[in-house]
Amino acid sequence: MTSSLPLREIGRSGLHASLFSLGSWHTYDRMDFADAVALLREATDRGVNLFDVGVYSAPDAPPVFTDVIFSAMVRAAGLRREEWLLSSKLWLEAFGSDGFRPQLENALMRVGTEHADLVILGDLRRDDLDLRDLVLDLAALTDAGLIRAWGVNNWSAGSIQTLIDLAAAEGVPGPQIAQLKYSVSRRSIPDGEPFARLWEQGLTLQASDCLEGGILAGKVNSDRQIGRDHGGIRERIIADVPAFTAVAEDLDVTPAQLGIAFTLTHPALTTTLFGASSVAQLRANLDAAALVDRIGAAELRRLVEPFWADRGVVDPEGP
Repeated sequence: MTSSLPLREIGRSGLHASLFSLGSWHTYDRMDFADAVALLREATDRGVNLFDVGVYSAPDAPPVFTDVIFSAMVRAAGLRREEWLLSSKLWLEAFGSDGFRPQLENALMRVGTEHADLVILGDLRRDDLDLRDLVLDLAALTDAGLIRAWGVNNWSAGSIQTLIDLAAAEGVPGPQIAQLKYSVSRRSIPDGEPFARLWEQGLTLQASDCLEGGILAGKVNSDRQIGRDHGGIRERIIADVPAFTAVAEDLDVTPAQLGIAFTLTHPALTTTLFGASSVAQLRANLDAAALVDRIGAAELRRLVEPFWADRGVVDPEGP
């Protein structure tokens, strides 16, 4: 089936990802397996080719099997490996003398494949790491055929620039993509000047958390686990939901579609990452792209300007 989604390059890696990518965080282990397989088949039939499948469990936490379930979904859906791209997380907390290889091999074993097309480094919370060691370790994983490209999740612009410079000095591939929280509410970092300088150098954006864990879709009383509230603006976001919903209704779209469509207006965007727990939800989310085509990026950004909650609150340099 011909892809109905455009493909955009991940940085300058030569890899091309679908405009939308599908996440798995605490999703597939809450779904009926047959429904999850139908979701995956629908996604690939519609042109989604990038799947974010990490190992989301910690030593002191209950085991999580979302990634293992995904491996079974792929088999049940009859997907060939060349039909999809795997994006896997690598956690800096586990980076030691053996580098990333042990956790990567564990992640690949759980997903049931021999390589990751893209790996995303988790948040930089350690101050004892030599960033050159990370760059060289990732280059070794690339040379070994275990990964094809890499990026980072919620790093500061300055730290990413350091990675770019180190990679250039060593003559090895640098970061290709930054996964950043990006929504009508959280815009200051991806839209700010520090990251604009990185976009000019070829880094591209993977937008995540575009619905604030479902809050912008109207799920303000949900008990589901969502990301950290950087800048302490979540109560402001919740307060904005009625007005945001009214704008969506005026445009004859759902609030989720409006929130997803906004991310597509960023000039450096490669792909927007979201989760879906039903075929109907997936279809609605994918249809969000039509809104940008209908009213234009500039008008869409104008309409959602009042909901920019972290403006003047969060440093655009990033964490």
